[in-house]
Amino acid sequence: MMSLDEIKRTLKDYKSVLEDKYHVYSLGIFGSYVRNEHANDSDVDILVDFTAPISLFEFIDMEEELSKLLHIKVDLVSRNALKPYIGERILSEVQLI
Repeated sequence: MMSLDEIKRTLKDYKSVLEDKYHVYSLGIFGSYVRNEHANDSDVDILVDFTAPISLFEFIDMEEELSKLLHIKVDLVSRNALKPYIGERILSEVQLI
């Protein structure tokens, strides 16, 4: 299981690929990894913001690509899709890459 620092480092090193391939503007980690409450079977929650719209298929491809890269199931969340209450909570704890 990767540590939060290892996940952040891996994402930082891979961010330029995501920018070129998926128009990623920013990435951040939130959830159990940030709160240090993760277990062996936890997924990693990643908040993403794009510079241009992408299709649902591209979004799913990106989520799968990140899961393979990190060897952890990734739950990818678009900043634009955040609902007000949960969005406030996520934005208060997100650690940007």
